[in-house]
Amino acid sequence: MTTTSTAADPVIRVSGLHKHYGETRAVDGVSFEVPAGTVFGLLGPNGAGKTTTVEVLEGLRTPDAGEVRVLGIDTVHHPDDLKARIGVSLQTAALYPRLTVVEVLDLFRSFYPRSRPSDELVELMDLGEKRATRTQDLSGGQRQRLSVALALVNDPELVFLDEPTTGMDPAARRALWAVVLGLKAEGRTVLLTTHYMEEAEVLCDRLAIMDHGHILEEGTVKELISRRFQERAVRFDRIEALGDEQLTAMPGVSSVKHENGEVLVYTRDVAATIGAVLAAAEGLGVEPENLGVRRATLEDVFLDLTGRALRD
Repeated sequence: MTTTSTAADPVIRVSGLHKHYGETRAVDGVSFEVPAGTVFGLLGPNGAGKTTTVEVLEGLRTPDAGEVRVLGIDTVHHPDDLKARIGVSLQTAALYPRLTVVEVLDLFRSFYPRSRPSDELVELMDLGEKRATRTQDLSGGQRQRLSVALALVNDPELVFLDEPTTGMDPAARRALWAVVLGLKAEGRTVLLTTHYMEEAEVLCDRLAIMDHGHILEEGTVKELISRRFQERAVRFDRIEALGDEQLTAMPGVSSVKHENGEVLVYTRDVAATIGAVLAAAEGLGVEPENLGVRRATLEDVFLDLTGRALRD
């Protein structure tokens, strides 16, 4: 299994991409590159512009402005040249409801001059017990797994996975992670959109955080965290009478954030900050619940950039 891209030639190159729907700027000046043989992640909440960006890359939408080259092909002017070389798993797949899993795979295989055997894809995506089941009778997670199998039918050089683990249970999600890492080990390139921070941390060599049509930050997980945080986060359930101004004045504290009823106090002196929090809580006659300490994560980066959690 070989690819036609080299490490020196980015598989994806996007420059100044714009896509508007009326007054809505779905994608507003996005630029990035994806090297061959890597997993690149696009993170962001619903409405960030991830899916629109991916659909332009796949040749499914025409941008209003910007340059897009995928596998060396200008997707704006020659989208048909791309289709046999990429695999696509859409966020919501429309499958033939009365065909079985194997029948759908066989149908999609017939569209391409080169394809992987249906039995191989059934085994890869752990659909053996459902091979004779009509797609209308599959669970949401099983349909997602079938959608990924269909994206791999033509043995693609580049695979687009748009929220591929939505609806999957934890075991199925981790099994798909192994598939993605296997594609990378074969030298293929994967562009992944996801809502799950752990998924991004495990799979992505590089990632970009999007919101409101813009890329806010791009880099490796380590780079994204180190650019914004040298501190640890002291966390506890919100105490009404303990305000941000008082918390910010505590020893070592650099900033205070809130997430789903939890207070995150970023500090360079964990011991001093915890001591001050306990003393302040005691003065109010309460105890801080679920008090803990953790290193900064991608979730902290996203919260710092956008003021909200990724899952919002």
